[in-house]
Amino acid sequence: MTRSSPFRLALVAGACILAAAPALAQTAPKAPEPATLKANAEMVKSLPFADRQDFEDAMRGFVGTVPDALVPGPSTRPAWNLKPYDFLKADTPIDSVNPSLWRQAQLNLIHGLFKVTDRVYQVRGFDLANMTIIEGDNSLILIDPLLAVETSRAALDLYYQHRPKKPVGAVIYTHSHSDHFGGVKGVISEADVAAGKVQVIAPSGFMEAAVAENILAGTAMSRRAHYQFGVLLPSGPRGQVDGGLGKRLAGGTTTLIAPTSTIEKTTEERTIDGVPFVFRLVPSSEAPSEMLIHLPQQRVLNMAEDVAHTMHNLYTIRGAEVRDGNLWAKYIDQARLDFGDKSDMMITQHHWPVTGRERVVDLLAKQRDMYKFINDQTLRLLNHGLGPQDIAEQLRMPASLEREWSARGYYGTLRHNAKAVYQKYLGWYDANPANLDPLPPVPYAKKTVEYMGGADAVLARAREDFKKGEYRWVASAMNQLVFADPANSAARELGADALEQLGYQSEAATWRNAYLAGAMELRGGVPKIPARSSSNPDTLKATSNELYFDYMAVRLNAAKAEGKKVVINWNFTDSKQQLALTLENSALTHAPGQARNADATLTLSRATLDAITLRQTTFPEAIQSGQIKLEGDRAKIGELLGMLDTFEQMFPIVEPKK
Repeated sequence: MTRSSPFRLALVAGACILAAAPALAQTAPKAPEPATLKANAEMVKSLPFADRQDFEDAMRGFVGTVPDALVPGPSTRPAWNLKPYDFLKADTPIDSVNPSLWRQAQLNLIHGLFKVTDRVYQVRGFDLANMTIIEGDNSLILIDPLLAVETSRAALDLYYQHRPKKPVGAVIYTHSHSDHFGGVKGVISEADVAAGKVQVIAPSGFMEAAVAENILAGTAMSRRAHYQFGVLLPSGPRGQVDGGLGKRLAGGTTTLIAPTSTIEKTTEERTIDGVPFVFRLVPSSEAPSEMLIHLPQQRVLNMAEDVAHTMHNLYTIRGAEVRDGNLWAKYIDQARLDFGDKSDMMITQHHWPVTGRERVVDLLAKQRDMYKFINDQTLRLLNHGLGPQDIAEQLRMPASLEREWSARGYYGTLRHNAKAVYQKYLGWYDANPANLDPLPPVPYAKKTVEYMGGADAVLARAREDFKKGEYRWVASAMNQLVFADPANSAARELGADALEQLGYQSEAATWRNAYLAGAMELRGGVPKIPARSSSNPDTLKATSNELYFDYMAVRLNAAKAEGKKVVINWNFTDSKQQLALTLENSALTHAPGQARNADATLTLSRATLDAITLRQTTFPEAIQSGQIKLEGDRAKIGELLGMLDTFEQMFPIVEPKK
């Protein structure tokens, strides 16, 4: 594997650990234009900003915190620090931030230990997600130990400052995104799990989903996540202000401990250290492997990440498989029917709780209807013959949901979720033959600019449109100029200006981050950041041999492999698994067992292969030291490895790849 291999699950469903990277030096952001000021002023009139219920809910049960939720990191930079967001403490929104997003960002700034009800606590605002702590008879049961070891440990330490210091007896992962499991070694040790002192519980299919979801396209997902989360943007009123689900991604160390037990039945009841639990599997909702939790004694319903105080993603703009809005709505409704009347509190693994049975049922119904509406109305319009762009432009939430804060698009948006439904059912092609096989971006841009009268004419018209506030069009037009001629500094600057204004107007934290990241890179180019290994022992250990070789096949350079045939047998001494790897027709495949006419046979432990991936040794060194036993043609091993591409994560996005 390579330095950019995405085996390191330092991801929040794709967002890489570069969240800890310093903000880069960049051209100073510009002020909001009159059209932006007007748009943001209109937003203030359209929503019920006098409604402060969410702020009351977010502060209910507050026990204590530490200043700025400051958490030291593994290096000189903090793993978590909310001090840079002090600007959000202003009474009125700053004009470079959409007022609705400003409100959400203020709510996500609230941090500390909170009492939900007897025996149930949450630490919120110490990472993108929440850690839920349940007091068993003799131990603690932790739900979702955050993204990083450092923030997870700090969250538990905060709890211990205010509550009895019981040992951790169980950790529960609600789902397979790493902001909900990556900090596990900050609260428990692998040795205690192996000794049976701590149990780790997860939904069925957790390990496969946690490791596999982002591997095959992981480099691209990680790069795109820079845009979604504003990883390299400075915090500030003209920079990154929020992540929608929480502030941002924690920096630090991401880990993984495999479950000792999984929930396999759709509904499963267990008692853990005197506390009854009801687990409900909801696979392929917000995550491939996910479950909800009901605490019947405490009358608390934990909706994991299937409900949040925002519209979530049916499609996430960093890239992933489209989620099924119809299925998601059904899961929420079934939880409402089965647990709504039995719940006085609803918590989630992001954001703040809701108190009162009627309010719990009401929120569940509205979240159900939100996803059902998006799914069904998109299908209605596509059956009328509308394409994805037209549907996104035309579709509006019903008035009964549009003014609901929990249905606003801070993380997902109605526009890109509608396109996701179209993609799920009809794919990328809109049925117009003109769009079936268009020119690729660079020649398309050059012909477009030529037809428009040349770069100077396009710039002149675009500057006039910019003054009119037509930022969406200007961004598109300048994108054509930049792809036609990346060295056109005037086009880059005007394109950046347009993206910046779109960011200042955006209600979605993810869209704001993407717009501002694009503006930054148009002005300063692709950031030059240190190469980082994307592998770590925990996640490599959890990767199956089959998935390991699937990813190796993704790296195969077809041109280099043209006309070549290589067959290598692999014998793993620890798992006793045998696999035959075959290169033929520029495709790399694997099958169980051993090939009769293999060019070479390798006998090794999986730990040795992982050490090679982690660059702790090399194939030749491992063969020389006897860690790998080689039979057959050694040159064939080198030949195959020489055909594998190395992926560089920081590829260009707002300009063509050279």
